[in-house]
Amino acid sequence: MSERLRRLPYENLGTTEGSSPMGGVFFDTPRFANSVPFFRFQRFGHGEVRTDSDHKLVVVMVGLPARGKSYIVKKLKRYLSWLGFQTKIFNVGDRRRLAGSANEYETAGEDLQRVGRKDSGEAPCSGCSSPGADAQTAECAQCETRHSSVFFDPDNKKARQIREQVALEVFEDLLRWLQAGGQIAIHDATNSTIERRHALISRLKCETDVNLMFVESICTDRDIINRNIKLKTHSPDYVGIDPEVAEADFRARLRNYERAYRSVGAAEEKLDVQYCKIIDVGKKVIAYNIQGFLESQVVFYLMNMNLEPRVIYITRHGESEDNAAGRIGGDASLSANGSKYARALAQFIDRRRLEFAVEVEEYNRLVAQTICSTASSTPGTCSEAEGAASPGSAADALRLEQSLLQRRVQPGFEVWTSMLKRTMETAEFFDAQRYRIKNIRSLNEIYAGKCEGMTYQEIARKFPDEFEARQLDKFYYRYPGIGGESYADVVMRLQQVIVELERIRHSVLLVTHRAMARTLLAYLMDIPTTHMPSMELPLGYIYACEPRPFGNFLRVWRYDSLRDDFEEIDAPSALKIRYPQVSLPTATSAPPLPSPAETAYSAKN
Repeated sequence: MSERLRRLPYENLGTTEGSSPMGGVFFDTPRFANSVPFFRFQRFGHGEVRTDSDHKLVVVMVGLPARGKSYIVKKLKRYLSWLGFQTKIFNVGDRRRLAGSANEYETAGEDLQRVGRKDSGEAPCSGCSSPGADAQTAECAQCETRHSSVFFDPDNKKARQIREQVALEVFEDLLRWLQAGGQIAIHDATNSTIERRHALISRLKCETDVNLMFVESICTDRDIINRNIKLKTHSPDYVGIDPEVAEADFRARLRNYERAYRSVGAAEEKLDVQYCKIIDVGKKVIAYNIQGFLESQVVFYLMNMNLEPRVIYITRHGESEDNAAGRIGGDASLSANGSKYARALAQFIDRRRLEFAVEVEEYNRLVAQTICSTASSTPGTCSEAEGAASPGSAADALRLEQSLLQRRVQPGFEVWTSMLKRTMETAEFFDAQRYRIKNIRSLNEIYAGKCEGMTYQEIARKFPDEFEARQLDKFYYRYPGIGGESYADVVMRLQQVIVELERIRHSVLLVTHRAMARTLLAYLMDIPTTHMPSMELPLGYIYACEPRPFGNFLRVWRYDSLRDDFEEIDAPSALKIRYPQVSLPTATSAPPLPSPAETAYSAKN
């Protein structure tokens, strides 16, 4: 094995002399990881990434149900994992559903099961509509673990004891995972009482080098709360239950929670515990005693969330002259095929922009009609602790409808390109009066150092050790020469781009390069960084990510050069991950990368 394969990717931490064409907006040189020690990736074993910080972090969520905690948790975990931190979510609700039979702890649970039963062509379970062969004599597994609103009554002492026990058991699992090598653990639960939070604080005092941070999600926007309640009727607690009955039970659960709910504040401040309050999905943020590096990363990210309807489009530039020749890097102009793609891309985005505006308007109209009909007949769910207004009036319903109908696609639409000619030329056909076009150096292709402008065959012949090293570990491999980058470097380079994508409230098209598209899609679609470099992203594809409550919804279009137009294809099949055979090629053998689909258009791709 070559000497290079024995070195850690960041063993040589000396500063580089001079600068490369990749230095720019967010960092002075591409070797920015040397100047940001906390983010310095180091490899200690297969799939294990550590940073220079030995401290670990426990993020404890706080808040009433239907206030967006799950939304925040999933986004936060996706972001921290993408940055390279070992992050895991520990959901108390999942464990609670396995704590025992609903009938064992709930005297009124039968009402939910009996009234909520729906018609079924087969013999239903005695507790719900789930078909079962022995349904008349025994309940199904879903009913055995279902808990109605009575289970969450603060006066139900036995149920409260079970809930507290389950929360602490999950917390113990969380600590064991951190001791085994995890870095950031998220305790996903309501944790809505001072007593529960003090129990977690007391338990954590026994641990060393583990910091605690509360993140509370508060929502005063009745529109968001009512929409979240609608989504909750599809949770595992209400499988097989009529939606109207499920909603009524969930609202009763909320009222039980509100009776015992106490917001994070003076009690935690007396103990100098770090906390952050996210109000109305980032419209207002309150941070207290934030001291650690990891905690500051969490707060910074959470400050940039929003729920505005928008789409993040990602595409590679049109075919360049270097693509046609099979060369990597460089700053070549578009080929004739590339210019043809650029023109079709502008026409496609013009059309999709109008289509999405219609989709959003229709969705808002349907949501407004559904929620307003509920608001006029259902008691409110906003607690006084969250400062909600009195619900249920005709004026309130009218305000709700108007606010939703006003939430249309913003007139702004941005097009971001790198500073390389092939992406800027791809964006030339966009009307500057209708699109804000920005050239961002951080979107430049991964810099190949000494290998810039070479084919993979030339790299295998001139730098066989480098070719071998890259094949064995594409994520950590750094190209040789001044300014050479790795995928780990690219992640750090794109960090502020990701935060900006979360902050903006309108749609955006990113015209970029293969390594950049892989890195961006890995974040948006929660793809592990170890799989990121193996994603097949050919020229001529558009990836559209639409943020939704439970993740990003992906659609993919493929350019047909014969029709000079785009056709939508199945997204999962388009987002392929390829694992090439690892072998050192001879000087005359053909390299496994890139494939023909990555360098040229055809009628089939």
